[in-house]
Amino acid sequence: MQILDGKLVSSLIKDDIKKTVDNLKENNKRVPTLATILVGDDGASMTYVHSKHKTAKLLGFDTKDYKLSDDESEDKLISLVHSLNDDKSVDAILIQLPLPKKFNTNRVLSHIAMSKDVDGITENNIGHLALDEDAVIPCTPYGILLLLQHYNIPLEGKHVVVLGRSRIVGRPISLLLNTNKVNATVTCCNSRTENLKEITRTADVLISAIGRLQFIKSDFIKDGAVVVDVGITRHPDPTAEKGYRILGDVDFDDVKEKASYITPVPGGVGPLTIACLMKNTLLLYKKHEEKSENTN
Repeated sequence: MQILDGKLVSSLIKDDIKKTVDNLKENNKRVPTLATILVGDDGASMTYVHSKHKTAKLLGFDTKDYKLSDDESEDKLISLVHSLNDDKSVDAILIQLPLPKKFNTNRVLSHIAMSKDVDGITENNIGHLALDEDAVIPCTPYGILLLLQHYNIPLEGKHVVVLGRSRIVGRPISLLLNTNKVNATVTCCNSRTENLKEITRTADVLISAIGRLQFIKSDFIKDGAVVVDVGITRHPDPTAEKGYRILGDVDFDDVKEKASYITPVPGGVGPLTIACLMKNTLLLYKKHEEKSENTN
């Protein structure tokens, strides 16, 4: 069994990005700019946004930080999105999810210009991904793909089983791995899937993104399977410094001896999500610069 080290791969991605940005600065070029929008005062969301800004600044990006109270109207939020769409100094727009319940998330996200959709989750972008056309790859699926590629895990022709069909992970990773650049055979399961264990035991690669604490046991996988755990759950533990431990969908200790490769939680997929957010920001920046050069 080998650990799929997300921290290592994340560091490599960020090192490459920093070298690129340092080179831009040395040549007196504009650097990428990431704009984030946070609505409300959810503690976890505030922490995530802070972490994204901290990483962006360490890599040399410029950032813009917008905070709205949850009392603001949906139309005001959409108006802000349009102003950022029109702002030529902004390359990438991120709306921190989840939004407060009163907001129509699909409606709000639909107003982000595809050329600035750094999360890759607008309907236009997902449509392009589904059609195997040029698209920004959603951050967590992108991180999973880069992690598997780093460890030279073959995907072409292999059976990948995805547990979960969320907009952020399950659906897009299923689409991504089925593109003609990857050519995996993908089965996407959900809470209504019958004979789940029979399906997961046929997987060469099992990706779990269901948010169910240690749901995946050794009898869910075949010998030698690759196991990618996207789940993150706080589990109370009075012996831990913070009073809890972060655990995933997979019972790591039960599964590790049967898997050929496995991601830890934490330290697996998580670090790659922010790294790929930065990678997408740089990608959008390059597209904007290329377009600007072609129009001048």
